[in-house]
Amino acid sequence: MSVPDYMQCAEDHQTLLVVVQPVGIVSEENFFRIYKRICSVSQISVRDNQRVLYIRYRHHYPPENNEWGDFQTHRKVVGLITITDCFSAKDWPQTFEKFHVQKEIYGSTLYDSRLIVFGLQGEIAEQPRTDVAFYPNYEDCETVEKRIEDFIESLFIVLESKRLDRATDKSGDKIPLLCVPFEKKDFVGLDTDSRHYKKRCQGRMRKHVGDLCLQAGMLQDSLVHYHMSVELLRSVNDFLWLGAALEGLCSASVIYHYPGGTGGKSGARKSQGSSLPAEAANRHRPGAQEVLIDPGALTTNGINPDTSAEIGRAKNCLSPEDIIDKYKEAISYYSKYKNAGVIELEACVKAVRVLAIQKRSMEASEFLQNAVYINLRQLSEEEKIQRYSILSELYELIGFIASRRSSRTLARMQCVAPSITEPGWRAATNSSWSTLPGYSTHRGWAAVQMRLLHELVYASRRMGNPALSVRHLSFLLQTMLDFLSDQEKKDVTQSLENYTSKCPGTMELITLPGGLTLPPVPFTKLPIVRRVKLLNLPASLRPQKMKSLLGQNVSTKSPFIYSPIIAHNRGEERNKKIDFQWVQGDVCEVQLMVYNPMPFELRVENMGLLTSGVAFESLPAALSLPAESGLYPVTLVGVPQTTGTITVNGYHTTVFGVFSDCLLDNLPGIKTSGSTVEVIPALPRLQINTSLPRSAHSLQPSSGDEISTNVSVQLYNGETQQLIVRLENIGMEPLEKLEVTSKILTTKEKLYGDFLSWNLEETLAQFPLKPGKVATFTINIKVKLDFSCQENLLQDLSDDGISVSGFPLSSPFRQVVRPRVESKPVNPSESSKAGDFSHVKVSRFYKSSSAECRSWFLQSFF
Repeated sequence: MSVPDYMQCAEDHQTLLVVVQPVGIVSEENFFRIYKRICSVSQISVRDNQRVLYIRYRHHYPPENNEWGDFQTHRKVVGLITITDCFSAKDWPQTFEKFHVQKEIYGSTLYDSRLIVFGLQGEIAEQPRTDVAFYPNYEDCETVEKRIEDFIESLFIVLESKRLDRATDKSGDKIPLLCVPFEKKDFVGLDTDSRHYKKRCQGRMRKHVGDLCLQAGMLQDSLVHYHMSVELLRSVNDFLWLGAALEGLCSASVIYHYPGGTGGKSGARKSQGSSLPAEAANRHRPGAQEVLIDPGALTTNGINPDTSAEIGRAKNCLSPEDIIDKYKEAISYYSKYKNAGVIELEACVKAVRVLAIQKRSMEASEFLQNAVYINLRQLSEEEKIQRYSILSELYELIGFIASRRSSRTLARMQCVAPSITEPGWRAATNSSWSTLPGYSTHRGWAAVQMRLLHELVYASRRMGNPALSVRHLSFLLQTMLDFLSDQEKKDVTQSLENYTSKCPGTMELITLPGGLTLPPVPFTKLPIVRRVKLLNLPASLRPQKMKSLLGQNVSTKSPFIYSPIIAHNRGEERNKKIDFQWVQGDVCEVQLMVYNPMPFELRVENMGLLTSGVAFESLPAALSLPAESGLYPVTLVGVPQTTGTITVNGYHTTVFGVFSDCLLDNLPGIKTSGSTVEVIPALPRLQINTSLPRSAHSLQPSSGDEISTNVSVQLYNGETQQLIVRLENIGMEPLEKLEVTSKILTTKEKLYGDFLSWNLEETLAQFPLKPGKVATFTINIKVKLDFSCQENLLQDLSDDGISVSGFPLSSPFRQVVRPRVESKPVNPSESSKAGDFSHVKVSRFYKSSSAECRSWFLQSFF
């Protein structure tokens, strides 16, 4: 036997092997559709529910393994089901002939066979036959399961007749010597009349009958026969068959102790009808002892009368501890025979599954270690891959994750061995993926993790999947950055750039043929962001709470509420609302403090903001960070297109050809004062110019809410001069209203008459002032003071924006002051010649207003 079955488990010893194969040309889809329905009939009750018959189906089985059917009867193909398509009566003879040819492959061991034909109708299909079932198509075949049940019952009839025939052989009769294929030449010329030879025959036959009893659902009888076989074979040192008898004894005991099975198959196996007395409550009791069989519990026709006297002293089933000891003994006997490597390997696998149920991992690992070193024939690369893959699954079953990874690595290496003409890079990649969870430990595995990721990158490239290579390299660079040397960082980034030149990295999920989905890998460490701060608008564009220029200010104070509870949740701090506003249509800024962890210059392209809540146009930026730079300020800008509450969720970058969406919630150690701000409707922008030259003096420091400019003029007492104020709407919103007010800042002398006067009728006639339009108005400056010692008067006028008079919010003018030629300052000595005049400080308000009203501020100095 050359092909091991790595899925073997102890309970398979009680199954009947049925092969299901197609005959002729049958589509794979149709074949497996019927095959699944056939496999659903895996156990049936026979003899009025007194026994349960278990069936094991295979769609491929090596004929050479069938030659070991006498050694272990569960390896013998006892049933054959063939599926074929036949659409015309003239093709029927040829189809039926193919069925007979297929039967001849397993003909020496078959109990019965069936042919299922699809598509044939007419006289041939209407003839009643037991070995052939006709169906018009693959949809109209409701009775397939019933046909299979009838077929299994026919197998049971043959099995029962064989069991009775072998069990009634007398000790004195000529008992044939059962042999495995490689033993036949060794027994040529032996004395068949010797006592030693007869015991060998009896022992092997007892073991064979035990197998038949186990398959026939007679667990008690099989245990008795196995015990008797062990005693007979041990006395003649027939080690190969002694190992088989011990393994049969272990299998029967496992079936008794673990009725749900050890193979991990879905669905529990049905309990035996009359296998053993009801002692299930004591089966898993710690330290359970062996139980003796009650002779009266045995069937009268199920055992040789010669064994009746031995039933009382034969032991029943092995305890859980003894099962493993007997497995070890059986495996040691198998190891004496070079040709029994497959039997030895499968016995190790069965023992491991039992130990996994018993949670005895250390002992299970010993069996697996032994299985690794079992020398089989020259296996093909595909068989080696299967071998190491199954070993890795068994290691996982017993909780040995590191050993599982080692086996997976060996399987992966076999997939791409140089001797394979078509290397299985896809299989190698699948094997690597399956080992990834085992290397998820954060400490101690960095070198191994990086090697595995490099293997995934290489395998993906050989598969011709550059997108997969980019994703694996991105994951390596993002997660292993702290463990990479400077040279490794350069090598990895260079490889990544080579791959992304052909297939740029994206934030899309990658779904593989096997159903595995790889998530995107954003580069949150290239660069590393430590601080995010939303910036207020410049003073000239900043909206302000409304202030009345002509009336009293409205108090907006709110009650103070003290709370001892301080929120330390970083997410809450990040999402809290900021106390300033952004304006629709204006450029807004967010400042990031970043640094470059790479040992070379890092170029970041297409860096912009990720927002939610309102429509936002992000204006991407490109930056170049020096090698291992410290914290470096980067300002990202954008324009909100609608009003509402906007939240800055993160930023996006393109680094080394990989596009990344980096969310603030996923950035460790980031500091932020908040990421949510209110966007108010668009406000008008006004540019103001005057006809007077600028002044270098300022009477009153400008507050944060005001934009001021100073202009100057020299007047004598009684003199009058006109000041022309030019208003230009440079925004996108119309100006609807204009209000002008005046205010005296300081005065030391008595002021007579109106110092400033104006007429707004012509100016207001031009309102609302459309975008791009200009309006002017004239202010008359007339000096009438009571003084006696001043020659001249220096008057400074200052332009500035103040507050908003609309509801509910207002903003200073968006003012763009055009440069003027500064007038020369007045020489104090020349000023004193004109006389000693007193100084009066007077302030005037000029207010322009729209739907969101703005105002303009004037300061004057005398």
